[in-house]
Amino acid sequence: MSPQPSPDVVDRVRDIPLYRASVARGDFPILEKPEIARDFPDNWMTPRLADALEAGEAEYVMSTGTNHARMQLIRPPYFLLRSYYRLWSEHPDLRATWESGAARISLTTVLATEHVARVNSGKPGATPGERWLDGRTLYLNRTLDPADWDRAEVRRMLAEIRDVSRAHPVGAYHLDCSGYHLAHLVRKVDAWGLWDEFPRPGSIVHAYEYTPSNVRALLRERFGCPVVDLFGSTELGYLYSSDPRTGRYRPHLDDMSVELIPVAPGSGIQSLIVTSLRNPYMPLVRYRSGDCVRTLDGSSDPTRIDVFCGREKELLPTPHGPVAQADLDARITAVSRRVFLHQLRLTSAASPARPGPESVNARSLSGPSGIRAAAVPTHPVGSAAAPGETRAALHYTTFDGAPLDATEAADLLAQVRALTGRDCTLVHRTHLPIGRSGKYAWLAGPS
Repeated sequence: MSPQPSPDVVDRVRDIPLYRASVARGDFPILEKPEIARDFPDNWMTPRLADALEAGEAEYVMSTGTNHARMQLIRPPYFLLRSYYRLWSEHPDLRATWESGAARISLTTVLATEHVARVNSGKPGATPGERWLDGRTLYLNRTLDPADWDRAEVRRMLAEIRDVSRAHPVGAYHLDCSGYHLAHLVRKVDAWGLWDEFPRPGSIVHAYEYTPSNVRALLRERFGCPVVDLFGSTELGYLYSSDPRTGRYRPHLDDMSVELIPVAPGSGIQSLIVTSLRNPYMPLVRYRSGDCVRTLDGSSDPTRIDVFCGREKELLPTPHGPVAQADLDARITAVSRRVFLHQLRLTSAASPARPGPESVNARSLSGPSGIRAAAVPTHPVGSAAAPGETRAALHYTTFDGAPLDATEAADLLAQVRALTGRDCTLVHRTHLPIGRSGKYAWLAGPS
């Protein structure tokens, strides 16, 4: 029998229309995102919620839509920000910057920056395009693809960081980021020799999406401060954070509980199911977050979570069972620490991928680290597949812009073939396009 919510959880949701049938049956099925949206907002409306909306204690918001279709929510004002601030203030490796009064600078997707600007536009006396979410959090990024940041834009962001740093008595600030975005900034600061313009943060959190091991290692090496991985979502708040020394995850599950359900027998990949009362106006009971984890022993024990391994909708079926983003990342890291971005592109041998604008490195980069240099053709490595056979191409970039050597390339091909059960080619690129959400897709199907 599936785990069911405790009596106190049932008591707190029994008046919500969405849950009435489940309360009457005594059985709560897994809550999927389409059910949250069905008949919204009537399926959530109670006298208490109506009063809260009237009093301004609850508000309608849209999720950013960076991991799934945008979803309308009802929550207290600044729900996610307060969840972040609470974790920042309590985390043993981060609370020093919180207690010092340091500001938080966020370097993440342009959608997040635009969301802040939309929130600010509704405030009395709003300044168009204002990127301070409150008195303590500034959003930096104004560009969809961080690979497109030019020297002027990088210097603009560094100048804003310096202004924030100078406003603090000892120059401290807390850097909140997408690991990919900060890695792009590091590469460009390297290329243009701008480290003298970049004050170092007192602490770093990377969140918003899965951060590859090589990117995590780069951030730990370049910044002499705690670097913490943070896991959460718009609708739930923050649930787990990493210990920068051990890599293990600490739960932050106030008003929450977690269960794990295997996505396939024997795969070791678990779907994350969350019950959360943290948002009093949209409590989520047995909600499928869409995220996958692995545990230390392959069990469904949520106290044994070891890796947040990607999104359930992005699992790759293979003859050996589903493969997650973190599984491919582990194979890449084992071969080379130089790989930066990667994307596994599935193709069919009946209609093989042909060189084109995306498979020729025609984007010019300027500078010694692969930032604006002359156009360079790709370097495909591998063998052809038989007609009708499914195959794949692993496209990758490196931190230094140079392809893997022959030994590394052969090793990586062997690893990918063993993992995916597909014939594979390896394609070095100097640029991989970012998605419309401002996030990278690790897996792409045939067009």
